[in-house]
Amino acid sequence: MKLKLFCIAFCAISVVLYSCGSSEQKSPSNETAETSQAEPASAATPAPVPAGDPKGVGKFTNVQLTHPLDEKMVAAGQQTYDVKCASCHKTTAEKLVGPGWKGVTDRRTPEWIMNFITNTEEMLNKDAEAQAMLEICMVRMPNQNLKDEDARAILEFMRKTDGKN
Repeated sequence: MKLKLFCIAFCAISVVLYSCGSSEQKSPSNETAETSQAEPASAATPAPVPAGDPKGVGKFTNVQLTHPLDEKMVAAGQQTYDVKCASCHKTTAEKLVGPGWKGVTDRRTPEWIMNFITNTEEMLNKDAEAQAMLEICMVRMPNQNLKDEDARAILEFMRKTDGKN
């Protein structure tokens, strides 16, 4: 009986771990998979972006913030947070799997946050600040395949939880 329970528990844990880690490997476009295979071995460890680059690595170079907060965007951001982020991040300073979000909009620029949300792998590979967080958290954030609009809504939600208006 104990052996049966052990086997069932082991299988359940294996399935959970596999499902959590497999999102990086599943790519919605074939371009990402082809690009990864076509890169030379030397590109596997790219040089970090200098620590002084406040915008990070990615397409976002100028994010226009709304004043006051866009409450529809805040609600959409909270909904996305509840579904895709809350299992690893808290809105307090407490670390769960990933870092807590309290004060993130004071520590990071909107561009850096948007680039990290939408371009996680490249940020973790090239951005010095993201690499420093990885050393603390010890877990790579999986790609959540969020659209730019979703990332912008999450940023607005982060601003709201940080007391911005």
